Amino acid sequence: MAQGLEVALTDLQSSSNNVQHHTEEISSERLLVRRGQAFNITLYFRSRGFQPGRDNVIFVVETGPLPDLSKGTRAVFSLASHGGPSPWIASLNNIGATFLEVSLCAPPMAPVGRYLLKIHIDSFQGSVTAYQIGEFILLFNPWCPGDAVYLDSEPQRQEYVMNDYGFIYQGNKNWIRPCPWNYGQFEENIIDICLKLLDKSLNFQVDSAIDCALRGSPVYISRVVSAMINSNDDNGVLNGNWSENYSDGMNPAEWTGSVAILKQWHASGCQPVRYGQCWVFAAVMCTVMRCLGIPTRVITNFDSGHDTDGNLIIDEYYDSTGRILENKKKDSVWNFHVWNECWMARKDLPPGYGGWQVLDATPQETSNGLYCCGPASVRAIKEGEIDLNYDTPFAFSMVNADCMSWLVQAGKEQKLHQDTKSIGNFISTKSIQSDERDDVTENYKYGEGSIQERQVFLKALQKLKAGRSEGSHRAVSEPPRPDILSSGSSRRLDTPSLQPADVVQVSLKFKLLGPPNMGQDINFVLLALNMSSQFKHLKLNLSAQSLQHDGSPLPPFWQETAFITLCAKEAKTHPCKILYSQYSQYLSMDKLIRISALGEEMSSSEKILVNKIITLSYPGIMINVLGAAVMNQPLSIQVIFANPLSEQVEDCVLTVEGSGLFKKQQRVIIGILKSQHQVSITLETVPFKSGQRQIQANLRSNKFKDIKGYKNVYVDFGL
Repeated sequence: MAQGLEVALTDLQSSSNNVQHHTEEISSERLLVRRGQAFNITLYFRSRGFQPGRDNVIFVVETGPLPDLSKGTRAVFSLASHGGPSPWIASLNNIGATFLEVSLCAPPMAPVGRYLLKIHIDSFQGSVTAYQIGEFILLFNPWCPGDAVYLDSEPQRQEYVMNDYGFIYQGNKNWIRPCPWNYGQFEENIIDICLKLLDKSLNFQVDSAIDCALRGSPVYISRVVSAMINSNDDNGVLNGNWSENYSDGMNPAEWTGSVAILKQWHASGCQPVRYGQCWVFAAVMCTVMRCLGIPTRVITNFDSGHDTDGNLIIDEYYDSTGRILENKKKDSVWNFHVWNECWMARKDLPPGYGGWQVLDATPQETSNGLYCCGPASVRAIKEGEIDLNYDTPFAFSMVNADCMSWLVQAGKEQKLHQDTKSIGNFISTKSIQSDERDDVTENYKYGEGSIQERQVFLKALQKLKAGRSEGSHRAVSEPPRPDILSSGSSRRLDTPSLQPADVVQVSLKFKLLGPPNMGQDINFVLLALNMSSQFKHLKLNLSAQSLQHDGSPLPPFWQETAFITLCAKEAKTHPCKILYSQYSQYLSMDKLIRISALGEEMSSSEKILVNKIITLSYPGIMINVLGAAVMNQPLSIQVIFANPLSEQVEDCVLTVEGSGLFKKQQRVIIGILKSQHQVSITLETVPFKSGQRQIQANLRSNKFKDIKGYKNVYVDFGL
């Protein structure tokens, strides 16, 4: 009697498959493959070999708690069923005396996630045996033309999927600084944490079968991840905090990477990590999306609008001293705001609106009842097509809202100026395979001051007015004001005037006399120019106040009144100085100072407002790699830093990390650091991954939180 075919052993060929699927950085022990691309497995038999025509091997793959053929979360297919009902494919590679090597391929639209692989062997005489082969993880595939996340550029795939470190740009538009970040998407357990994050979403909790079935769509996945990075509706990864009080958690400025955050969230039973702000939300989302295989980059927008009432106008209010007031409508201009762009096809939109999509995990406004934002097509934002999904009006306002300035006196509001140019500057991301900054502003809008830009803005306003923004971030709470539509005048934060150009007679402008270094006095002048042929006598109210990076003002700590007389066409300068002792106790975490001047012509009602944002700078951390970096060989790393202040600082702690270099974040407690004192610390490590790596370091104390440094290092594979 002929024997049935029995499986003795299986080999998922994890190591070789993972290399072919660009997942070897995650693991060589577990099988991680990408959809739309074949992978090989070998079946070893106990007593005889596979006989074509007599043995039929049937494969079963299942994902999610309720696998279902009709939902695409279960598939049944065999070597003999090419062109059958299942989009999964099994092909014969090689038949040996006691083994069978086959190639399996998931369709390029299959749900991503953890799969269970089973086989049924149907031999002659009707004997059927079933085996559970093992698990594998299926990911998005930007190398596959049939996948919705296909990216037709190997350098871009290497940067936006495979690179595990980068820079997040901070500061202000006049002083842009790169903040190093360890994305660490291939670090140990990160893929499991990313999949756990999907399973913790409200969508999964409500209907796990539908949620798993929809995981083939990058549009769907990106909205789920956007909601889960913040904790506002669920037990998402991060709690947001803009209060400047972080005593029960981590100051957002101290993070240098995503790995510690994701591991802390997972280890705590998925309780939100304290705390994050916009760049932390965006960086962690970048880690998750790259890990899942969706090309992603981090974007910084300087002077970013937060339009709470959905009219594409940011209202700012000033008092008679020139200081900015708390906004009663909560509109604000963030000094910088950080979000993500993810690359994907958009079959739900008209042709041409695929490619880069805005996703913002920072909890600002709700979208379909949840705190998430996007994906909003970058091209739709540029063209003013704000009725296209998802949340495009809100994304448009971040880069191209108009700004209205109001003077508040005796309970009344006086319109000072409408600015069409100040929102959305130097939109930045890390360059491809380079440490340079790439300016992508032109992807988001036509040139400021151009006819095209105004036409797009007016088109967006008209779409809002017509109420056709279905599926948008919010409903329009009020119609656009007629006076806003008619004005085309402009100003910059540090340029002459808030009056329309045709009526300005006096120009004011601030100019720094030296770099604004932390611990030093700030020296600057106010330049006044009389552009008229009339004598002018000005009263100037000057003030300085700290700002948080979301635009929230703190009380003024410096005020001064000055009088300037100007003859016709005359220019004068008024020198100013803010002492370190005046500002040191009043700084926000972001070290932002807004200096303002409100000028009033004594013989008329003419008022001129000018302001400038200053970001105080620290010296960085110097990192030296001592000797050659070789995988699995000891390596010494020297970290050098100094206290830039004229006073000692306390509670100094140095943290150092780097994917492939350190198994976990290194923490060195230093304690007190004397004034102007320099310290050198040497750390020992053993690199465990080869290739280009980056070391990230952060120094915090009771006086400063985010002195940062980085060093790129190439680790040789060795013998």
